Amino acid sequence: MGGNGQDRVRHPRLTLAAAGAAPPPLVAVAHGSRDPRAAATVSELLEVVRERDRELDVRAAFLDHCAPSLPQALGSLDGRPAVVVPLLLTAAYHSKTDIPARLAEAAAARPWPAVTSSAEPLGPHRLLTAALERRLGEAGVAVGDPAARAATGVVLAAAGSSDPAANATIAALAARWHRERGWRAVLPAYASAAGPRPAEAVAALRSAGMSPVVVATYLLAPGFFADKVRDAALGAGAAAVSGALGAAPEVADTVLERYRAAVSAARPERAPGQGRTAIPALG
Repeated sequence: MGGNGQDRVRHPRLTLAAAGAAPPPLVAVAHGSRDPRAAATVSELLEVVRERDRELDVRAAFLDHCAPSLPQALGSLDGRPAVVVPLLLTAAYHSKTDIPARLAEAAAARPWPAVTSSAEPLGPHRLLTAALERRLGEAGVAVGDPAARAATGVVLAAAGSSDPAANATIAALAARWHRERGWRAVLPAYASAAGPRPAEAVAALRSAGMSPVVVATYLLAPGFFADKVRDAALGAGAAAVSGALGAAPEVADTVLERYRAAVSAARPERAPGQGRTAIPALG
């Protein structure tokens, strides 16, 4: 299990380059969307990642709707090992099934000598909670005022999944955010596949006498689900709805933390009488 309680995505371990070589490329794989705003947001996020580590080769890939695909992105590396970082906020079908299948497809098409390692999904992570509060602040919520937080009900709106474990992750995140930051309440909600829906959660908190009620959008990029959450929540009386996490600096830092953890986990074990193989600095 990963340190945050998720099952670690298991793939062949990364074969690291020799000491002094460049760090392995970071291939960030997103779900993909027909909405062009989603791919644009991924590009903006990865530009922030590059600004934070200018020596790192950072590339994008998509599971659906957009190019390049994950096999295409890996095939463009000319046999170099890479770390795949899923731009996913929970461990569900795409990280447990889709990405391993695409990695197998890539390996079958081009069996390079150095294999690829996959990092854990971005969420849950403490930095993403900070990103949620950043976006709420941008929507006019007084996140820095403890008294205001104690009076405010929050709906944590995620995409939702057919995987109960993924939805349970969102519920646990809501409970922890409530406990650690002192909001009056934090209620999880899901735009699809599970309940309550964001509008139902807003109505429930308002019926319990809470005012204001705001919605924190736990989605990476704008698109169909973000629009659906916003429209339904405002229609139910939410005082504010935050934007998608997008290229928030905390999200970029989470990408790099996941990457570095995967590189660290892939370090070769020290043989008896030998020093550990040096790893290139990662910034």
